[in-house]
Amino acid sequence: MGSRPSNNGMGTDYMFASESIALKQLGFRDFKDILPGQAIIIKKGFTPVAYQIQEPKRYAVDIFEFCYFARPDSIIDGISVNVSRKKLADKIKRVMTPKEISDIDVIIPIPETSVTSAPCVAAVLKKKFVQGFVKNRYVFRTFIMPGQTQRKQGVKRKLNAMNEEFAGKNVLLIDDSIVRGTTAREIVAMAREAGAKKVYFASCAPPVTHAHIYGIDLASPNELVAHDHGQDRAIEEIARYIGADRVIFQDLQDLKTACSEAVVSKSAPYEQLDFEVGVFCGDYVTPVDEGYFQHLEEVRGESRKLKVLEKARQAVANGSLNQEEVDIVANGVKVTANGDVVPATSSYEHSHTNGDSKRRRRSREEGTPPKDRMDISLHNYRDFPAS
Repeated sequence: MGSRPSNNGMGTDYMFASESIALKQLGFRDFKDILPGQAIIIKKGFTPVAYQIQEPKRYAVDIFEFCYFARPDSIIDGISVNVSRKKLADKIKRVMTPKEISDIDVIIPIPETSVTSAPCVAAVLKKKFVQGFVKNRYVFRTFIMPGQTQRKQGVKRKLNAMNEEFAGKNVLLIDDSIVRGTTAREIVAMAREAGAKKVYFASCAPPVTHAHIYGIDLASPNELVAHDHGQDRAIEEIARYIGADRVIFQDLQDLKTACSEAVVSKSAPYEQLDFEVGVFCGDYVTPVDEGYFQHLEEVRGESRKLKVLEKARQAVANGSLNQEEVDIVANGVKVTANGDVVPATSSYEHSHTNGDSKRRRRSREEGTPPKDRMDISLHNYRDFPAS
């Protein structure tokens, strides 16, 4: 919560936001953190009053805000996002072997979240830092484009690898996280096309293994590339899936330590500071009924159905239907047990869903290069080609 003098010179304006930058850019100051279980009541002409309506059990901050969601110039619950990301970089060296470190020629960030962390990684590893990717800020989000060909062209325009920074080098790519893995595959493919000899891929976050239920709905657990695997096996599988020579993940305890070390304002009870880390381990800060996850899957399924139907209607309008879209227009769609949206015919579901699952599994096991260009602005946004 922040405050500022009212524009008419009478009284005070108050504003609430999850990040300090939203308040700061509108001229609000005197920030105050709202604690768990608090309600703030503001009566016209009076100062805000805080009521503790629920006894707080834990003071747990969503840690994924610091490695992925938030702007670097924000302060959240007294923790500097910029400082936390620099601290994350300091910890990466702990999970790398001396051989891997000696093998690296250059450190390259993936725009834009990792631009804060990558120079610090380079400093810690004593390696050269370069900007190897150029992001075209004038291209809009490509995932909303109606056709796959248009999306491919849009992404090629959005992110470009500079060949001179990759050619003949062993590169370490730094990203904030790996969620579904599809964007990581695309970026690794770009690096190899630009001439990289070896591609190491480092995530400033641990493997994302569970749904994020308190903020942005990242993905269904079944879509997460690190979901439901043993730790060692998962890292090897993920490396093959995205086409990298090696994948390096941040350690969860190091992530928590880095954020704890980034406290710049102690207005909150930091002796009780904890972090919500359920997205990395399934240990959520509040009890979650198993039925809630099923509810989320149903909501996601309905959302996907609308998108698939709209795409089929667009194909009708353009006169460019394929057989799948013909079936969709004729019969509607339904969501299968593994979350795929298919035409509402049992024969299609049996023949295509099983085959599609096998192709995805084989693709992950063999580490085949991506066939489709994905939207780089939305990290790891899932989009598989039509059969």
